Amino acid sequence: MSSRLENISIILVEPQGPLNIGSVCRAMMNFGFSDLRLVNPETGHLCDDARRMALKASVILDRTRIFPSLEDALSDCHLALATTRRFGRYRRDFLHPDQAGKQLVPWAEEGRVALVFGREDKGLRTAELDLCQRLITIPTSREFPSMNLAQAVALCLYETSKAFFEERKQVGGGRSLASGGLLEEMYGHMKNALLDCGFLNFQNPDHIMHAFRRIFGRAGLDPREVRILRGLWRRVEWLEKERSRLAGKKGD
Repeated sequence: MSSRLENISIILVEPQGPLNIGSVCRAMMNFGFSDLRLVNPETGHLCDDARRMALKASVILDRTRIFPSLEDALSDCHLALATTRRFGRYRRDFLHPDQAGKQLVPWAEEGRVALVFGREDKGLRTAELDLCQRLITIPTSREFPSMNLAQAVALCLYETSKAFFEERKQVGGGRSLASGGLLEEMYGHMKNALLDCGFLNFQNPDHIMHAFRRIFGRAGLDPREVRILRGLWRRVEWLEKERSRLAGKKGD
């Protein structure tokens, strides 16, 4: 059981408060998690304030890794779930923390997965949410919807830990998800191919790409499926080149 919890990375994007970082470490140790990753932290995570809040969980602080971007932090992760409390055009299909925990259960058995949390004041940007396959929102009161970062992390960790201990059989059938790096390469290839053939609007290609990311994120692509899709994009590129070539001959 604990080995699967160790496959879940907790990622904080540009955290601003050392007290929050220390509190997150304490919550991680409470529920059996051990891998903390910080993206461009705005404060020193090894300072006295962080250690004071972490208490015995300072061991997690000491082995915390720092990354320059969320994409780098997710490069070895096969599945990433991001938290947000903002609703908008590209922020749909939300999971509640209990649903998110149950979704992480099978994939932590197969490889590394991640829970991603945003800045204390602004949360995660749309481009950062795009790097994650599903979105989590915590249902809170409309009068005061914003939660403290460490409290939000603790709630999600509790639900994930509970899902692990409630599960009584293996889920996932040995299927491994594609890594974040493979997915981003595929999305880049897809975007170029669909731009070439005129499917995407050059003025705003990300409008439709956001939808594709959500569709494939729900599907949970494995490496073979990514290869199949990249074969499709290569075919689209070839057909577009042939169309252009034939159009050029007719022009001659």
